[in-house]
Amino acid sequence: MRSWDLLREMDNLRREINQAFQGYGFNRPLGTTFLSQEASRCFPLVNLSEDKDHVYVNALVPGVDPKQIDLSVLRDTITISGERKPFDEQKGQTVHRCELGSGTFSRTVELPADIDPNKIEAECIDGILSICLAKAEHAKPKKIGIKLS
Repeated sequence: MRSWDLLREMDNLRREINQAFQGYGFNRPLGTTFLSQEASRCFPLVNLSEDKDHVYVNALVPGVDPKQIDLSVLRDTITISGERKPFDEQKGQTVHRCELGSGTFSRTVELPADIDPNKIEAECIDGILSICLAKAEHAKPKKIGIKLS
């Protein structure tokens, strides 16, 4: 059982207030703060998995043009960055909700192994960016035979 903590309670209250007033401001009266500092650190959401030879990253990038996505790999990290264009309000439409955020994003994820930068494949289908990264030879597990005497 957790004990009562004033600082934790104040932090929870701050989050609730931020969430209640999210999107209200002079520039974007009903828009969300999709790419606020807090949100941009978590976008895109990713799944990360691996097998013996590869590391797999699946990232949710709905509404982002794949041509606007940049991938970069440095040793054991991958950075996914890009931009989601703002909602294009059509003439004659009345917008009742505008929850799809827009703006630039960048997320760096630490990978479980070093990667061979020459063996990376990526594709984007239905808003899911799938990246297959081959592990560097020195990062693959090696079977070591035991000599019998």
